[in-house]
Amino acid sequence: GDYLVTIEEKSKATFLRAYTNWRCMSAGSSRVCVRMVGHKMEESYSETLKEQMSVVEMPLSDPPLCISCCPVNGDLLVGCKNKLVMFCLKYRVINQNLTVLDFERSLILHIDNLIPTEVAFCARHIAITAELDVLILKLELVQQSADRTEQCTQGVSAPEKAVDGGSPSTHPLQLELDEFIICQKPVELLGEESKLCEIPITLESTELPTEDTKHFQVQYLLFRRFAPDQSPFGFCEEIKLHSVQLLPVYQTGMWETENKRKLLSLFCFFSLPHVGYLYSIGNLVELISTYQYSEKSEQAVLTPQFLHVITSQNLQCFTVRCSAAAARGEDPYIDTTVKACPPVTLDVCTLRMQLFIGPRAICHFRNHIILLTKADTEDITERRKPTRRMLSRKADSIKSRTKSESEPGWNLYIINTVSTIQLYKEMVDYSRTYENVKTESCIHLLSEAHLLVRAAIMDPYFLKSDEKEDLLRAFRESCAFLGDCYSRFDTKDYHLALPYYRMSGLSMTEVLKRLVSEGDEIQTYERGFIFYLTHSLNEDSSEELSKESGNKVLQILYFTDPVQLPHILCSPSMRNVCPLTAVKYLQKVEKMMPSVVLTLTKAFLALKMGDLTMYEREMDSYKETTLACGFIGQPRLLQQRTEGIVMPTEFAVHLKEMQPGLLVAATVALHENSKIELEEADTFFKMLCNSSENTIPQLLVDFWEALLVVSSQEEILQELLLRVTSQYVWRISRKQLPETKPLKTTEDLINSCSHFGLIVPWVTSIMSVGCSSDKDYHEDISRLQSLLCSQSINIASALPFLEPLTEADNVGLTICVLCNTRLGKYEEAIDQLLRRCPDAVVFYAQHELKGDNQALWWNKLLPELCKRTRLTGNDCRVLISSLKAETLSIVAMELELRDFLSLLPEDGTAAFFLPHLLHCSQKKLLT
Repeated sequence: GDYLVTIEEKSKATFLRAYTNWRCMSAGSSRVCVRMVGHKMEESYSETLKEQMSVVEMPLSDPPLCISCCPVNGDLLVGCKNKLVMFCLKYRVINQNLTVLDFERSLILHIDNLIPTEVAFCARHIAITAELDVLILKLELVQQSADRTEQCTQGVSAPEKAVDGGSPSTHPLQLELDEFIICQKPVELLGEESKLCEIPITLESTELPTEDTKHFQVQYLLFRRFAPDQSPFGFCEEIKLHSVQLLPVYQTGMWETENKRKLLSLFCFFSLPHVGYLYSIGNLVELISTYQYSEKSEQAVLTPQFLHVITSQNLQCFTVRCSAAAARGEDPYIDTTVKACPPVTLDVCTLRMQLFIGPRAICHFRNHIILLTKADTEDITERRKPTRRMLSRKADSIKSRTKSESEPGWNLYIINTVSTIQLYKEMVDYSRTYENVKTESCIHLLSEAHLLVRAAIMDPYFLKSDEKEDLLRAFRESCAFLGDCYSRFDTKDYHLALPYYRMSGLSMTEVLKRLVSEGDEIQTYERGFIFYLTHSLNEDSSEELSKESGNKVLQILYFTDPVQLPHILCSPSMRNVCPLTAVKYLQKVEKMMPSVVLTLTKAFLALKMGDLTMYEREMDSYKETTLACGFIGQPRLLQQRTEGIVMPTEFAVHLKEMQPGLLVAATVALHENSKIELEEADTFFKMLCNSSENTIPQLLVDFWEALLVVSSQEEILQELLLRVTSQYVWRISRKQLPETKPLKTTEDLINSCSHFGLIVPWVTSIMSVGCSSDKDYHEDISRLQSLLCSQSINIASALPFLEPLTEADNVGLTICVLCNTRLGKYEEAIDQLLRRCPDAVVFYAQHELKGDNQALWWNKLLPELCKRTRLTGNDCRVLISSLKAETLSIVAMELELRDFLSLLPEDGTAAFFLPHLLHCSQKKLLT
């Protein structure tokens, strides 16, 4: 809201007033409208209100002592004795052409035994100071429907209570003890512990209850109590807290409009005469900076970039860490290898100290400092005499100073602060004085410059700033300077070179030009540069170094970190390096520390040089299983990523032609060690085999089958089983042969993988009467049947993939019967066999109708055989043979004679069934 609030005193009475539409006065209008807060304005005043300033009177039961306006939503907080009163900013719509500002008293915080000297209010956070106490609270929204007044829960354990409670009139006994000084114990309580301060707070809602009424509860965030400064000779001066302030920091680039502005972090500052304190108020309440002043301070004002402090003769400027703390709250990648920011704990600096005569008050607006001074300083000494008001009665003898309106020499200064870019350049120039000695001072100054620019970028007005491009350029430049420092200096934080260079936007080639001298002379390189170099080369970057730069990198790493040579030679950035030079360096390293990865890298370089003799010699150095595991140490020997896509290397192309088994085994090892995802492997093999998106190359099927052997993750197993099933069905149904010979036969898979089961005899029986054309696809058919004969695959999930195979041929019949059997549909399976292949029904029954399913012999198979034999007559010898050879024998063995007789058909030939009846009766006599 665009308004001004004042505490005014007239005729020994104190008034709280808000001035709205005040810009009319500067435009020349002298008309003023005075109204009470909440007063309903008539529409007839609309034209008048547009052209005049309004004075809103806000009556209070107690005189106002201090005020604070919320910079986020414009609400007003007024401090009175033992309470705080909150006024909500309202926009009263008079008509469609006029909306005026007004206030509504909504909440009262009753605080026992506390007379606030200063308050700060921001985003429902409240900071209160009283003499030497600081209390920070947060008003939390709660769901409440019954009572509108809530008593907050108070702690029972707290620091020892003050004797005087901060009021000189509370305890008359103390006034008599002029020779004694009673001090309270200093204490700091953060977070939940601050409830122990024993300052009870009661909330009283004063707005009319509606559906939108908000209910609050108090959350204690911080309580701190200070003790007076002491010396061996007693108290040097009276100390009081001053300049309490809550500073909001918004999300980067958000404009100041209410609907777009998002609060990111909140900071609280307060000060004693010789030291100031800056706290971060958020999920964690913590002290982030302490400021020591060179002389007694009068007032201070905190901004996102600086802390401005006035003393009796100076205006001092300190750096702050608000942007460092806020940046970490905004970006989770800070303090990683991706991004960095100077630490919050970085020591603060004094930037400037300007002389002024008699500074009295200070405030800040954007890039302006408004300073009030008093040139006539005759009473300054008297004003600064220790009053010891809270300690003894001698305060009564101090003369009150003359009222300000009668004193001469008051001056108001508006000081334009130095632009961020200019100050940044000055700090960078000054840091160069420390550059050659390589001290932490250079890093400190550049960190200050970086935070200065970062704070300007986080300003809500940044997007509309004239310096936007200059600030972004300065930000990248400051990151580059910090990267240089951490690369060149021997510092414990050397690893920060990597994220700062990344944030600078510099390419590897540009960084090398900044740090590496031309020529063949050997330089000394610090850990930060080597850390940046190895990490940058071990990432999938699209930047390719020139041949000269690549050879220089080889030389640097050979002398500083030779174990990294095999790894960085696989980087896409080193594609232009001389292979012969690289091999020479690797041969030197191999003498000191041989490894499988180094051998594979040499083989890779031999391929690039076309030296197949060297390639074969290197590949013969280790067994194939060892080589496959060696690729785990450096996957980029086989595949590299370009814009997130996995691309096969020349090495992978060569292995595909010459050693496909090693290639598949290596890819399986990569997958099992989380070096490549299943979908990435699919893309890898398709690109390697030049297959289209919808075509599955045999090498990929070989990979799936090999992965089935070793994988133990159930989700991946089911996915692989469905994939190979789909591919087998596709090739069988389309009469499509694989383009290359499979690496393993069905027998190999059955012997090595539990997910491929032994093919049951009845399946073989069905296939034996099949047509000869299926023999060409015998491998795919047998693999599919083997899969379904195991207990691994989920048949219900596989059914949609098996639909192309119908009962029209023997292959489809076996698949359908296998599926029905796995699903427990034995009767359907028997019907299918009797209808399509009765020769196999007995084999099926012998293998499947056991245990709980044995009753199907006489409940299903026997009746069906009799029925079908009756219908076909004696012409169907297969049915008669099935009935006579095995079915009746099993039934006779398992059933009682009476039960057996009940199953026989009435029109059956007695001679046919008589042997089985005799066998059944003899079994009964024997038992």
